[in-house]
Amino acid sequence: MTDITYNIVEHDGGWAYKVGDTFSETFPSHDAALAAAKRAAAEQELPGETEGITYEDKNAVWHGEVADGDDRPTTHVRDGD
Repeated sequence: MTDITYNIVEHDGGWAYKVGDTFSETFPSHDAALAAAKRAAAEQELPGETEGITYEDKNAVWHGEVADGDDRPTTHVRDGD
């Protein structure tokens, strides 16, 4: 099972959550970013439909695969380092 961590960080004059190298939108307050991260983390764990997906990797190569709707990650929200 995959683990995903949402980190709360200062970003672009406000606050955001970060997953890997990707930032969310900027929120005006720490509490707003924390609430958004908790919401996103909870939604990511919800089962969905099995469907085909496409994505581009860091080398600009596109891939296609079938995503099992029940194969959901475990998520965590980390507030501060």
